[in-house]
Amino acid sequence: MPAAPETAVLRTVRDFVRWGASEFGRAGLFFGHGTDNALDESYHLVTWALKLPHELPAPYLDAQLTASERKTVLKLLQARVRTRRPAPYLTGEAWFAGLPFFVDERVLVPRSPAAELIEQQFQPWLAGSPQRILDLCAGSGCIGIACAVAFPDAQVDLAEVDAKALQVCRRNVERHHLGGRVEAVKTDLFAGLKGRRYGLIVSNPPYVPTQEWKELPAEFRHEPRKALDAGADGMDIVARILRDAPRHLEDGGLLVCEVGGSVPQFEARFPEIPVVWPEFERGGDGVFAISREDLLAWQSKVKHVG
Repeated sequence: MPAAPETAVLRTVRDFVRWGASEFGRAGLFFGHGTDNALDESYHLVTWALKLPHELPAPYLDAQLTASERKTVLKLLQARVRTRRPAPYLTGEAWFAGLPFFVDERVLVPRSPAAELIEQQFQPWLAGSPQRILDLCAGSGCIGIACAVAFPDAQVDLAEVDAKALQVCRRNVERHHLGGRVEAVKTDLFAGLKGRRYGLIVSNPPYVPTQEWKELPAEFRHEPRKALDAGADGMDIVARILRDAPRHLEDGGLLVCEVGGSVPQFEARFPEIPVVWPEFERGGDGVFAISREDLLAWQSKVKHVG
């Protein structure tokens, strides 16, 4: 008889987690869409496939899987290796600021460190509780929806130019039962907001320089390019946000914007802009905050923004 395939010996949750991690390592997968290593990613996919809680009591790791469960788990782990799709696209779910969101290839996988700022209600930089909040370049809507949860009295707009991403936005608004307070708006940045003004604008815009995008690991090629690639230095969209944000911020309002690993390009293009760079306990960087007043003062000193 032919030899049994190597996976035939796998029986327990622990077996499949270990095997998946080894396969991921051998395949040279990239991690950065919810986990940062092979073992955590394998554990996440195995428990998700088995519909088990992520915080699994240790004895359950030695529980044996049924034949159908083994098939389901193997299919998911092998799909991660074969397709190089980020895990949240395989499961259709990502967590952000303690909340679950539906995601697929129409939007970026939520992973902004700004989640910490939302949970802290943007203290100490935000004065009071804003009545209107804008999530600019909303994608899945995760930032704006998390803000709506953090500020239960606020009205929130999710501004997104891509019609397919807006479909995901609206699905997540419905998922969190926020249709009365959160509106998804099709607009190219501020153009379609009809003069609306906000106490808080939060944005995770495209900020990756084109050459860097071309060199990203394969996992990123499953995400929409226009949500990442932002020109030669990655600052094309950020420049437009800095230019127009004061007209849409209330007095005392705050702009919070992510530029990720493009901080050097940001500082080169916008020298001496008086932004604050919050530190994050859970890791991550590249998010700045600036008040409307400081932004206007800076604009008055420069001839041209960007």
